[in-house]
Amino acid sequence: MKDRREAIIIRTGIIGILANIFLASFKAVAGILSNSIAVILDAVNNLTDALSSIITIIGTKLALKPADREHPFGHGRAEYISAMIIGIIILYAGFTSLVESVKKIITPQIPDYSAVTIIVVSSAVFVKIILGLFTSAMGRRANSSSLTASGKDALMDSVISLSTLAAALVFIFKGISLEAWLGVVISFFIIRTGVETLKETLSKILGERIDSKISIAIKKTVASVDPEIRGAYDLALNNYGPDKHLGSIHIEIPDTWTAGKIDSVTRKITRVVYEKFGVIMTAVGVYSVNTKNNSAAEIRSRVSAIVHDHKDIVQMHGFFVDEEEKLMKFDLVVSFGSEDMQAMYEHVVSDVKEAFPDYDVQVQFDVDLSD
Repeated sequence: MKDRREAIIIRTGIIGILANIFLASFKAVAGILSNSIAVILDAVNNLTDALSSIITIIGTKLALKPADREHPFGHGRAEYISAMIIGIIILYAGFTSLVESVKKIITPQIPDYSAVTIIVVSSAVFVKIILGLFTSAMGRRANSSSLTASGKDALMDSVISLSTLAAALVFIFKGISLEAWLGVVISFFIIRTGVETLKETLSKILGERIDSKISIAIKKTVASVDPEIRGAYDLALNNYGPDKHLGSIHIEIPDTWTAGKIDSVTRKITRVVYEKFGVIMTAVGVYSVNTKNNSAAEIRSRVSAIVHDHKDIVQMHGFFVDEEEKLMKFDLVVSFGSEDMQAMYEHVVSDVKEAFPDYDVQVQFDVDLSD
């Protein structure tokens, strides 16, 4: 699977490099001959795209390096770094284009379009649309943020080339030169693409919330491993590359389970989750649920009513009470929408302690990591 993914990314990258160098060469010649700043900037933009494809290939190769002592989780995040570099290159190209365009506004030059220029720019629009759609599709297929970013950039380039063509036709038929002003517009489009690419990549590096469909599916799968599992909670996934996720989860189980039973079930959970989702579960924690005393259910119900009387509490789980030792334990999930999460947690704990003054109330503070 990894070899197939690598082949897709490298093949798509090479196609992008060749296509962009081809387009850049023809556009540069056409731009110089026609004295068109817009066409020349379009050519420069194609060169940055070729460089982006090279960086994508390098990033993929680095990401496939095996884990070592210094990087025990592998090098998968190198792909995100390569996507970030691509974003920086796009930003640089955008700001450079903006500076050159402003210079042309201050000291305008009249372009001299020829039939060759029109043909070159028209062909570039078609090629860039095909290349953008192809690269984006391959990016989704290979789950490559770098390819996806390159695909978006290529589609944006087709719009840029189309606007350059429109400006050339306006000058030919109306005698109005929109060259420099169009260059400014193109520059802002390039800058926006760079900002979006950086924003998306940095979000992945910082760590994003788990996709709702995936988190719900994993929890449902975990809970179905054994009919006695009461629920699955606290799912956390750490992203170490597009195809490498390490996770942990807690399950509620009866207090009658033996160590052997727990070991068997948690191992099965690890295997099933990996086979179905490709996620490596590094830890499966357990919450013991009261089954030996009916009054525990009544206490849980009372505590639950107190807890959920506060709108900023998302969930209570892992509840266990030892009436002989007068010990009560559970976890609280506090919403990120709370004005003061810590204060909300302390307020709820205080309310529970007030209702059960004879108990040692131990509450774990949790945040809303997944749906």
